Parts: sequence; structure tokens; C-alpha cells
Amino acid sequence: MEYFLQQLINGITLGSIYGLIAIGYTMVYGIIGMINFAHGDVFMVGGFVSLIAIVALGITGGSGFFPIILALVLVVFIAMIIASAYNWTVERVAYRPLRGSFRLAPLISAIGMSIVLQEFVRIAQDGRPKPLQPIVTGGYEIMSRAAAQGEFIVRLSNMQIFIIITTLVLMALFTAIITRTSLGRAQRSCEQDMKMASLLGIDINKTISITFIMGAALAAVAGLMFFLYYGVTDFYVGFLAGIKAFTAAVLGGIGSIPGAMIGGLIIGLIEVFWSAYFTIEYKDVAAFAMLAAVLIFLPQGILGKPEVEKV
Repeated sequence: MEYFLQQLINGITLGSIYGLIAIGYTMVYGIIGMINFAHGDVFMVGGFVSLIAIVALGITGGSGFFPIILALVLVVFIAMIIASAYNWTVERVAYRPLRGSFRLAPLISAIGMSIVLQEFVRIAQDGRPKPLQPIVTGGYEIMSRAAAQGEFIVRLSNMQIFIIITTLVLMALFTAIITRTSLGRAQRSCEQDMKMASLLGIDINKTISITFIMGAALAAVAGLMFFLYYGVTDFYVGFLAGIKAFTAAVLGGIGSIPGAMIGGLIIGLIEVFWSAYFTIEYKDVAAFAMLAAVLIFLPQGILGKPEVEKV
């Protein structure tokens, strides 16, 4: 029971990170109907920007809890700005000129932008993994059990608490923005009928650009939390994390923010529990097999709505 509880905590933590990245996918798809495959690399850029900011500010684990939190808020702010600038550029360069073309063209362009971001970071940062000493340390012991190999203790670290609370707050904040603000109404109008929204005076280009910026901000936060949680990052980490987050968005029902978070939690739990109870080499296979099963029996995802074609 104790081992199961520990893996459950680990799975929820990892799934929260995947869920934040998946929200960016689902927001962009909900408006323009396209998948931004460069989004995972924006997440990677957010992690590297966070690393540079942490080193520049001299943040260490012995600085005290509240000074560390204040410093990390500043790091998040910097990472969000720079990641948003990158994603805004991706939208202007890779999507806007191709918005009226056939659907495959923006997809190919986005994959090209993904490769550009990977290679840019690889060249700029020497292509080596970047380690980091733990900054947010400490935690709580929930329960313990004597075992043959020694005492097994179920721990909930402060870093895990930070990740879960941050994810819940951001999901609630962005859900409120989309459901209760004029920007959210503009986004939902573009999702339903972009031409009619334009005729009603909504600035389509501005709305789409802001959506890309919002998605990048969430990816930057996820990049920082991933980096702090695992203590290492590299230029290739965005590819696999992005694919898993895209899987989470499809699994939960692409176009649904709560669905993206649920999908992220499911992928995180599958990955962690498979690694704990089976062979770790096949944890990605298990996650993608779950996606295939859901798409076969529930093609619109868990919370997705079936597409209605207007004639």
C-alpha cells in the first residue's frame, strides 16, 4: 500500500506537468484546428531560460523558503516572457502565412520550427545536458513501513506540493479567463466560426496570437517545474514531453482544458505505475497503447465533443 501511494504521488506530479503542456496544444487546436508541434520545444526553451535566470540570479537551495519562492516567481515571469515571444514568432512565421492553405502545410511548417528551436538551443547551449542542484528541498513523511530491505517511507516533497498547487491554480485561472472574459468570448467565437467572428468585429489575428502566447506561458511554467523536479534538462527533452502532452490532449478530448489536464494525469500515472511494477523500457509504449485504445472506443477523447460538420 505504501509503495502504491508513493507512486500515485509521483504520477500525479508528472501528470500535472504533462497537463500544463497539453493545455497549450488544446487551446491552439480549439481555435485554428491545427496542432502546434513546436509547442514541446517552447516548453524546452522555457526550461533553458529558467536555468539561465536561476544561474544569473544566484538562486541556491540554502537561500530560505520565502526568498526562494520570490526568486522563482521572477524566474517564471522571465521564462514566460521569452517563451511567449518564441511562440508568437512561430505563429507569425509558421502559421499565419499558411492559414488559408491546405491543412498539411502548417503542420509541416510547425515541424520545421520545432527542428529550428531544437538546433538553435543545441548550438547555443553546447548540446550537453544541464544539471541543477536541488533548490526547493524538504517535504513531509506521510507514512512508513518496515520492510526486509529497510524502512520504506512515503514522502511528499515540497517540490511536488509546489507543482500540484501551481498546476491547479493555473488551470483554474485559464479556465476563468476563457469562460468569463471578453478575450475568452473572442476565443470561443473563433473556435465556433472564424469568419462570422471576424464579421462581428473580433480581431482574429490578435486573438490567435494571444492564444499562442497563453499556451507558451503555461509551457514555460511546465518547463521550469520539470527542470526543478528532475534537476536536469537538455535540448531534446521537449520532443518526447511534447509528444506525450499531445497524447494527453487527444486522450482527454482535444479542445477541452479540463480534458487536457485529465489526459495529462492519466499519461503520468500510466508512465509511473508501469515503471514501478513492470519494465521501465516499455513505459512509453504503455502510454501510447492507452491512447490507441481510447481512440478506438472513444474517438473524441474523454471530455471531447464529437465534431459536427456544417453543410
